[in-house]
Amino acid sequence: MPNAFSMPRQHIMAWQSALFGTLLSVTLLWPSAAHAHSFARSYNIPVPFWLYAWTGMAALLLSFLVLGWAMTSSAAAHQKSHLWRSNKPWFFRLLSLLALALLLLSIATGLWGNTDAYRNLNMTLFWIGIVLILPYATIFIGNVYAELNPWRSLVSQASQGRWRYPSSWGYWPALLAYMAFIWIELFAGFGPKQLSLAILVYSLFTLSGIWAFGLRDWLRYGDVFAVMLRLISQLAPIHYRAASTEFPNGAWQWRWPLSGIAEKPATHSSEVMFILFMLSSTAFDGLHATRWWSELYWIDGFALLSPWLGSNIVTAYPALKAGLVVFETLALLLSPLLYFALYVLCLWLAKRLLKSSVSLRELTYRFAYALIPIAVVYHASHYFTLVITQGSQLPRLTSDPFGWGWNIFGTASANPWIILPDMNWVWHSQVALILLGHIAGVYAAHQEALRCFATSRQAMLSQLPMLMFMMALTVFGLWILAQPLSPAA
Repeated sequence: MPNAFSMPRQHIMAWQSALFGTLLSVTLLWPSAAHAHSFARSYNIPVPFWLYAWTGMAALLLSFLVLGWAMTSSAAAHQKSHLWRSNKPWFFRLLSLLALALLLLSIATGLWGNTDAYRNLNMTLFWIGIVLILPYATIFIGNVYAELNPWRSLVSQASQGRWRYPSSWGYWPALLAYMAFIWIELFAGFGPKQLSLAILVYSLFTLSGIWAFGLRDWLRYGDVFAVMLRLISQLAPIHYRAASTEFPNGAWQWRWPLSGIAEKPATHSSEVMFILFMLSSTAFDGLHATRWWSELYWIDGFALLSPWLGSNIVTAYPALKAGLVVFETLALLLSPLLYFALYVLCLWLAKRLLKSSVSLRELTYRFAYALIPIAVVYHASHYFTLVITQGSQLPRLTSDPFGWGWNIFGTASANPWIILPDMNWVWHSQVALILLGHIAGVYAAHQEALRCFATSRQAMLSQLPMLMFMMALTVFGLWILAQPLSPAA
């Protein structure tokens, strides 16, 4: 039996050194108080922010140097994996029916259950269970959602669609749905009933896409959850291969973590934009809740608009309040374009530095997946506290899904189960996640550079602009976490 994790010794040493650098950085900065971005109260960070920023950049630089010294060939060339057959297709069918039942339950509880979001199952089940826990689980267990997709259970597996999916569309349908989803999360203020109606609308959108273009193409390009979880699953050490002629019941595959990134590059500019929106939307969510952002609009913005609105902020307040949604919506929708411009600039500099014949478009596609680990840790560092706090309510809510006073499983305690993590632990966990994710991104980018360029020296030089980009992302991510929250956050 081949070893599932057989890698050259230098690659293992590189990972060990990178991880040691991260742990050392966090350990040196571990005092007694912290700031938690996910909570409404503002905490002072224990040491000056500049020290966190310089330490984070030093950890990235150290990792870059170690990886450049240790890695002289692409790890993918040395990868070995082990496949084992799946002999229980009924197990997936059972789980897919369970996923469909949870979807229907989430809709039903929202439509007919208690209007209190904290007593109704659907808000916690969707926002915590599906939006947070499922992606985090995918990092470790792979893309099982591809088999459990509840909308897939509602249609024929052989559905071919009425028209051929336009290749020019790429992942734009999923990206537009993703943008709408984030906008609803941040600005709509949905309660249980509105959330159920939104799920019904999205279900109609998905089933219409399947009817028009077929199950395979629409779930690959149009379903925002399928696209996101497929991208995230490339980090996983476990990969599930769908049923095929060789493996009629599917097969499981062990592989080295992050190796899925190396299998093939992005195929469309919309896929690159989807990955960048995973980054920018999370950063925007953190940024727009800060005091800095609030002052930017209400003080600087008001000063800019005062010639039209007058100098009295009380009389100008209704217009400013209405304009805030427009301002923040534009900022959210334009955020991936800013990241895209910086990303392409770094690749253009790398191309000019090496005088490479590889086209800029191809470089854009080939290095896009190296940003996935950064997007994932951004997401986790901002939201994992919600999994601990509100996720702990799931046993209670499962016993009383409609909020009608039931106690089906005996877990609907009169006193809610509340877990409040220590703020010191939260802050340094966030710092560690951001550093580890960026180190993983540096590793994945260097791995791709070794495949893209002729020599290890060229690969090293090509990554200098990308290293600057990742350092900037690290500092920006830490800066957002360190900002005091606005009173309305």
